[in-house]
Amino acid sequence: MPPRWRKEVERVLITEDQIARRIRVLAREIERDFRGREMVVVSLLNGTVMFLADLIRHLSLPLRLDFMGVSSYGAGTESGDLVFTKELRLDVRGRDVLLVDDILDTGTTMSRVLPKIRVLKPRRIKICVLLDKPSRRIENAKADYIGFEIPDYFVVGYGLDFAERYRNLPFVGVLHPHIYKQACKQVCKK
Repeated sequence: MPPRWRKEVERVLITEDQIARRIRVLAREIERDFRGREMVVVSLLNGTVMFLADLIRHLSLPLRLDFMGVSSYGAGTESGDLVFTKELRLDVRGRDVLLVDDILDTGTTMSRVLPKIRVLKPRRIKICVLLDKPSRRIENAKADYIGFEIPDYFVVGYGLDFAERYRNLPFVGVLHPHIYKQACKQVCKK
């Protein structure tokens, strides 16, 4: 880990090499399942950007790409109300959709996003996530393709952020608890 991050990131949970290898495997699984048919890849912004870019570079089947903006305004590490900041522009009616997200945590985001996509009448929807944290699940949500199952750590890097920081780390790391606890105290005082 670069020395600059050692005071804030406790440790590397998933290395850059592990991520790259797993994404290649995920791409092969997706290609087998979609059998060469064109798909619409719907990515949830902003945390998916790095994962999405690496994943679609390994997909050789035809695809169209669109984004949904979903933001959770909460204090500290807890999710708040979900707000849609960008809607789909592509028509997904009758098409195969691959929904890509960075992390499946409580399942709240998926439980709100899936009905919005289903109403558009796609042929089918498959979900791909880089990280799955089943111990925090409160909604009945599951992914079809999972990069890594992780324990209940607050993770950052490879697109995942805390207070819009750390997204550019090339690995997934565990944030030191004092970083987010301190930030939560400042936010909770207001």
